Amino acid sequence: MLSRRLLRIKIVKALYSHFKSESDSLIVSEKNLLFSIDKTYELYHQLLWLVVDVANYAENRIELGRRKKLPTPEELNPNTRFVDNRVIAAIRDSEELTDYLQRKKLGWVQYPELIKKLYILLIDSDFYRQYMNGSTGSFKGDAALVEKFYTRIVCECEALEEVIEEQSIFWTDDVDFATIMVLRTLSDMREGRQELPLLPQYKSDDDREYVRELFRHALVHFREYAEYIGRYTSNWEVERIAFMDNVIMVAAMSELIAFPSIPVKVTLDEFIEIAKYYSTPGSSTFINGVLDKVVEALTAEKRIQKTGRGLLDK
Repeated sequence: MLSRRLLRIKIVKALYSHFKSESDSLIVSEKNLLFSIDKTYELYHQLLWLVVDVANYAENRIELGRRKKLPTPEELNPNTRFVDNRVIAAIRDSEELTDYLQRKKLGWVQYPELIKKLYILLIDSDFYRQYMNGSTGSFKGDAALVEKFYTRIVCECEALEEVIEEQSIFWTDDVDFATIMVLRTLSDMREGRQELPLLPQYKSDDDREYVRELFRHALVHFREYAEYIGRYTSNWEVERIAFMDNVIMVAAMSELIAFPSIPVKVTLDEFIEIAKYYSTPGSSTFINGVLDKVVEALTAEKRIQKTGRGLLDK
C-alpha cells in the first residue's frame, strides 16, 4: 500500500501545482491529485512485472542457443535456475496482476533494449553467479535473487529511470516508493501460496479519506494559515522564503489542526523530512524552527486537540 509519507508528498505537490497554475477549481485539482496517486500504484505493478520480462528474455536466449546448427554442450544443457525461479513464476502466473496490466495497458514490450540491459547487468553481478552456481535451490534463495535484482540492479539503473520518465511524468519521483512496495510483496510471498500477495492501493479507507480531507482543508484555509505562519517569519524577507516552504508549512498546520489522531511529532517529522527533498537546502531547518513556534501558539490557543494515538508524544 502507498505510505502516508508518499501521500503527504502528493498532497504538497498538488497544492503547489494548484496555486502556481492559478487554478480556481478545487475539484479539478483534487482529481489531478488522485490521478497522480493512481499512477504510482500503476508503477508498482509495472515494476513488479519487470523481472518477469528479464526472465523471459533469458529463456529466449536459451532457446536460441539450443536451435543453433552447432550448439555447444553448455547451450544444449543450459543452467535454467534463473528462468525456473519459483518467485518469478508466481508473479508471471498471477491472474490478478496480468489482468491489471492488460486493463491499464502497462508493460515493457516497447523497451526491448532496456530489458536486454537489465539482463546483462544481472548476469554480470556476483550475486547472480553465486545463485546460478549454488548446489541446491530453495524458494528462499529464489526470493533473495529477485530482491537483489530490485535493490542492486533496478534501483541503480539510469536507463530505467529514463524509460520511466518517458512513460509517465507522474512516475519521475516515485520509483523508490514503488520499489519498496515490490520488495514488500516479495517478502510476503510463501512457497505453495496460490495467490500473489499484491498490496492494496491504500492501507485502509482512513488513508483514502486522509488524502481528500487534508488536501481540501489546506486548500480552503491556505491564506488564513499562511498569514498565521507569517507571524513567525517576520524576521525573514518575504522574497527569500520559497513558496514551497509555505506550502509545506500550511499542509503541516492543516494536519496538526484537522487530524487529532496523528501525533504532533509525527506531523513535524514527516513534513520537515519532505522539505529536505522538495525545497531549498536550508528549508528543513527553517521550517522546523517556524513550526515549533506555530505548534506552541496553536496549543496555547487550544486549536490543537489530540486524541487517541495523537496523544502518544505528549
